[in-house]
Amino acid sequence: MKPLRYALSLLLVLVAVLCFTPAAWAFCGFYVAKADTKLYNKASQVIIARDGDRTVLTMANDFQGEVKDFAMVVPVPTVLKKEQVRVAEPKIIERLDAFSAPRLVEYFDSDPCTPVYEADRPQALPAPSAANESVARKRSIDSLGVTVEARFNVGEYDIVILSAKESGGLETWLNRNGYKMPRGAKDLLKPYIRSSMKFFVAKVNLDKFEQSGYQLLRPLQISYQSPRFMLPIRLGMINATTEQDLIVYILSPKGQAEITNYRTVKIPSNNNIPIFVKNEFGEFYKSMFQAAYTKEDRKVGFLEYAWDMGSCDPCSAEPLNPEELKQAGVFWLDNGSNAPVPPGFRRPFPTSDVFITRLHVRYTRNKFPEDPMFQTTSNRESFQGRYVLQHPFRGELNCPAGKEYKRTLSRRFEQEAQTLARLTNWNIQDIRQKMKLTVGNLTNSWWDNFVAWLGL
Repeated sequence: MKPLRYALSLLLVLVAVLCFTPAAWAFCGFYVAKADTKLYNKASQVIIARDGDRTVLTMANDFQGEVKDFAMVVPVPTVLKKEQVRVAEPKIIERLDAFSAPRLVEYFDSDPCTPVYEADRPQALPAPSAANESVARKRSIDSLGVTVEARFNVGEYDIVILSAKESGGLETWLNRNGYKMPRGAKDLLKPYIRSSMKFFVAKVNLDKFEQSGYQLLRPLQISYQSPRFMLPIRLGMINATTEQDLIVYILSPKGQAEITNYRTVKIPSNNNIPIFVKNEFGEFYKSMFQAAYTKEDRKVGFLEYAWDMGSCDPCSAEPLNPEELKQAGVFWLDNGSNAPVPPGFRRPFPTSDVFITRLHVRYTRNKFPEDPMFQTTSNRESFQGRYVLQHPFRGELNCPAGKEYKRTLSRRFEQEAQTLARLTNWNIQDIRQKMKLTVGNLTNSWWDNFVAWLGL
């Protein structure tokens, strides 16, 4: 009996360590859904890996149309050489999206009539500790004031690095050379020319694209050194007829990143919501984000995730391994990490070397007119957009504790309904009706009391 008793005690200890209990009768939760970038029709994604003045910027585009019409113009602080540009694999952005996406978690109430001793009751996890080319050819076009600083090929892309004296000349040069610039580009190019920035211009080499076998354009990754920690987004507004979504994944050896010229606000999180949302999580998150965006007068960046890359709780995807992090542009990992590992030992993961911040910016020309400026901080506090479904117990409830549990459910359900209405601006009566249809499938006698209490 002693080995059995020991095994049971060990199991209870593990449960206590691994579970999070948002209420007295909750068992362990598990991840059930995530709000990734597929929710949005037009969502650009960017990875910024930065340490000191060095930046590696990975740009995924949501270009829709013939690849022959694709053109990318990105202001950059310096003239880039061929070795500073590479083509990245799309999967690395998918991995970061999956790992950091806001998530839905699910809990099930235990039987309140089963005695649970306090020493055995699962305890909430403590919050994570805050401690815890050949030489570039130059060709001046005097009449336009444009200089070709460099020209080279990378993968399926033809790259040109330009400098310009005035925006009209740059716009004319781009149009003359086959880059279909939309009307209005001149005004948005002006601030970058005044700041002496260069222009990274890419278009698709159709022969190389066909040879590559890829169906979609791959992300471009550039590296440079500059004290400016910013992201040029204004050119993305030229053709914008609606609000644009931008997801920025910032990887740093320090801690949380934030926007300095706009407020950075945490997305609403850790709310208990009705269980029917499990089948409507995408619509829920879009509505909640829009409501929060409107409440903040459309002038903020939202923090959706901040965590040490070595861990997660709950995990919507496995943390990126060192090789994946290098693909994402992380350049400061220990060079000795590829050293042989003795048999029987696991290679230690650099848990404190990469901190990920996911920022979600929704912008328009009038509400977000400036390029976002960033800074990294020493704050390693963990945060995630996390939403909780808590299922009621479905068995018999004949004991005194069960009767007390019944009495608490009406208040709990109404609180969940009001929380959902507040977060999303959905109609409260519609929410209550959906709750009735969802929970009404249960066979417990307390449901009649709940329906009567709601007045449905």
